[in-house]
Amino acid sequence: IPLLAMSNTTSFGYPIPTVRKVSALRQRMIDDMTVRNFAPNTQVSYLHQVNLFARYFDKSPERLGPEEIRTYQIYLARERHAAVGTRSVAVSALRFLYKVTLKRDWPFELIPAPKSETRLPVILSPEEVLRLLQAAPSFSHHVIFSTMYGTGARVSEAVHLRAADIDSQRMMIRIEQGKGRKDRYVQLSPKLLELLRSYWRQVRPRDWLFPGQPSSEPLSRDAVGQAVTHASERAGLKKRPSPHSLRHAYAVHLLEAGTDLRRIQLLLGHRSLSTTARYLRLATSTVCATTSPLDLLPYPVIDP
Repeated sequence: IPLLAMSNTTSFGYPIPTVRKVSALRQRMIDDMTVRNFAPNTQVSYLHQVNLFARYFDKSPERLGPEEIRTYQIYLARERHAAVGTRSVAVSALRFLYKVTLKRDWPFELIPAPKSETRLPVILSPEEVLRLLQAAPSFSHHVIFSTMYGTGARVSEAVHLRAADIDSQRMMIRIEQGKGRKDRYVQLSPKLLELLRSYWRQVRPRDWLFPGQPSSEPLSRDAVGQAVTHASERAGLKKRPSPHSLRHAYAVHLLEAGTDLRRIQLLLGHRSLSTTARYLRLATSTVCATTSPLDLLPYPVIDP
């Protein structure tokens, strides 16, 4: 079965002008992910990774096996120098394709996952956050930046907010179907409510609180990312923040202000407390406030 029916090549991924129809294999994989209630972003990522794998060999995955998978993993690591996160998604996508959709009875240790890396995220100080907000390219960008920092919402959650999600009576914002297909509530600060009301009077959004182009669609995550990059350059920040940096800053600043770790977990929507506890390594109140043993030694600083 060809992966995609097209006039000049085979591909698993996104449509190109010569594509005539979606292949049976691609549709089966989409159906398998839909039945398991995979998030749309996960489905897109898996399809994209399998597409790249098929393009590398210019063959349908049905005609490829463990040796080709091994060759492709070596290519990702040695030639493409792909990030560990990218390689991990590729492993998950290929395991799903061959184990679930194609029902191959291989020992799936043949598709090993790369060892994970631990990297500390960029953390903006409150002063740097203020400079970033003030340097936003437009008022709409200023409002969505403020919403992400004021609530800890992920960029994908912020762009999918609707006016009905703002509960000014209970001073809460409803995050509907966030990461992991979970609903949660976050706090609505008086300052953010005032800003949102000013934004509403000026923009009058209909379907989405932060509409994109066309207005029937929400603002894209890429557009927010580009705006954050532009704002950081205008603000003269030496750090290179992303939209997720505002969520990190929210968590760390709450922690430094003395907020309970369990409460931060609920606000961020983390499944495990250990995920939230990673912010302890970033909070100055727990790291920099610790007295160094050097300062406890009973001798003065030597002046040469």
